[in-house]
Amino acid sequence: MKITLTQNKKDKPEANKLGFGRHFTDHMLTMDYKDGAWQEPQIVPFGNFSMHPATAVLHYGQGIFEGLKAYKGKDGSVSLFRAKDNFIRMNKTAERMCMPKLDINLVMAALIELIKIDADWIPSEAGTSLYIRPTMVATDEFLGVRPSHTYKFFIILSPVASYYANGLQPTAIMIEDHYVRAAVGGTGEAKCMGNYAASLLAANIANERGYDQVLWLDAAEKKYIEEVGAMNIFFVIGDKVITPQLVGSILPGITRASAIDVLKAEGISVEERRISVDELEQAYNAGTLKVAFGTGTAAVISPVGKIGLHGKDLVVNNNQMGTLTTRLYEKITGIQNRTIADPFGWVTIVK
Repeated sequence: MKITLTQNKKDKPEANKLGFGRHFTDHMLTMDYKDGAWQEPQIVPFGNFSMHPATAVLHYGQGIFEGLKAYKGKDGSVSLFRAKDNFIRMNKTAERMCMPKLDINLVMAALIELIKIDADWIPSEAGTSLYIRPTMVATDEFLGVRPSHTYKFFIILSPVASYYANGLQPTAIMIEDHYVRAAVGGTGEAKCMGNYAASLLAANIANERGYDQVLWLDAAEKKYIEEVGAMNIFFVIGDKVITPQLVGSILPGITRASAIDVLKAEGISVEERRISVDELEQAYNAGTLKVAFGTGTAAVISPVGKIGLHGKDLVVNNNQMGTLTTRLYEKITGIQNRTIADPFGWVTIVK
C-alpha cells in the first residue's frame, strides 16, 4: 500500500463546533478498478478529484456508499464498530448495482492504517466520533447505459458530533402517503446514491411542515410502514417491540441489527413483521403505543416524539425519550465507546 503524507495539515475544529459531516481529516484512501481487478490501495492527502464531464456516475448514478464510525476510548485507544459488517453490506449493494466486490480483508487493513494516520482527528468528548464514508463510483468516460468497466473506491473521514442538532431530543416524523422511497425488486435494500436523491422532495415537504424526517410507506399499497429517511424504525406497542421486516425495499441497517441483538440479549422479544399505518393509529388511540425510536449509524438511537398522520400529530410517550430507548442507547454507545463489555464481538481495536 502506497502512503503519501500531507505537508499541509489542517487546523482541527473545536469539539463544540463539529456538527455532522462538515469537517474532513488530512488524508483519504483511494483505490482504482481497471482491467478486471482492483489496483493497489493508496493513502493520499485529502483533496478534490478531477472528473471527465462524461464520467458514468454523473449520468447514470452508478454509485454506492457506506457509513460507519471509529471511537476514541477514555484510555486513548481507538476502535471500530462492526466495520466488516458494513463492507459485507457494501459488497451486496455492489452486486445489485453491477459493480465489483471488494476484498474485505484488504479494505479493512487499509482503513485501519488510514485511521492510525489521522487518529489525532478523532474527538473524545461524549457523543462524538469519527464518521467513516466508504464510497464507490463508476468512472468510465462514456455516454451509454451499461455498467462501467472502471471504478474508483475511496474512504474519507469526518470528526462528528450528534447527527441531529438537538441531540437526543425526540424527533418529529411525518408519514408520507404520496411519494414512495422504493419498491420490492428495486434498489431499496441497497445503499446506493439514487435512493437518497429520490427521498429529497418528500423530506423538504416534511421539513416545511415542521417535521425532521419522513416515515416511508410501501410502494404497492402505501399501507405498510417501512423506514425513516435516515433510520430504521421501531415501535413498542403494549409489551412488544416491533420493527418492519426486511422485505427487499428496506435498508438492512447495521444499528437495526445491533438493537435487535441487544434487546433479545436482555430477554425482550422483537417482532420483525409488517406493520400498517392503521395498526399504528389504532394502537395510539387505544393508548398501547408506548415508544417509538429510530436506529442508524449517524444518530445511533433517535427517540421519536411525534408522528404526523392525516394532518394530526400522534404524540408518543409525552414527547419524551423513554426508559427502553435510553437503556438501548446507553448499551450500544457503551459498547461502541468500550465503557461496557462487548459480548457480541462487534468491536475491532485499531490502536
